[in-house]
Order: sequence, then structure tokens, then C-alpha cells
Amino acid sequence: MTTPAKRTTIYLDDDLHKALRLKAIAVSKSVSDLVNEAVRDSLKKDKRKYNTILEIMSEPKGRFLKA
Repeated sequence: MTTPAKRTTIYLDDDLHKALRLKAIAVSKSVSDLVNEAVRDSLKKDKRKYNTILEIMSEPKGRFLKA
């Protein structure tokens, strides 16, 4: 079962948005898919930080808020 996607708003420069839309058409993917892939790839470049982020996300809320 897939986790439901979260919705967010980002602001792109006009030329970047146009290029992204054209690439999405060229590779038969959605703009959202391309953005998700780019963010995922960027995070994976520094695997240690990525794993730390995943670890924090899996922790019970409040653990990192305690003094």
C-alpha cells in the first residue's frame, strides 16, 4: 500500500517551470513525478543526512523537542 502524497506549493522561475513542463511531456511523466525524483536524488547524494532525516521522521513526536 502506498502512502498518500502530501501536497505543497513551490514557486519556480518562469523559464524553469517551462523547461520542467517540456521535460515532463518528453519523458511521459508528470511535473510532480520529476520534482519528487529530483528531490529524492538530491537527498540521496548525502546518504548519511538522508538516513538521519528518515530516522527523525520515524521517531515519536516530541523526542527532539525535549531539553
